[in-house]
Amino acid sequence: MSHLDEVIARVDSTIEQSVITHMNELLVALSDDEALSREDRYAQQQRLRKAIFDFGRHYKEEAEARREQLTKGGEIL
Repeated sequence: MSHLDEVIARVDSTIEQSVITHMNELLVALSDDEALSREDRYAQQQRLRKAIFDFGRHYKEEAEARREQLTKGGEIL
């Protein structure tokens, strides 16, 4: 298995875990990975950035839905 394949598998695994801290740590680690080409490193970092963005958007939508449910009629139930 090539280094790129190992990195792709690691990114896949990290995204599946859906833990922002782990995604950020891997994002930073990839910045220092000189074994990858600039293009390969950028592609994997973009995958992580998109997953972080999607997680944040999903979290915000859930929070808004929860708030809407709790504040029916303008009063907190």
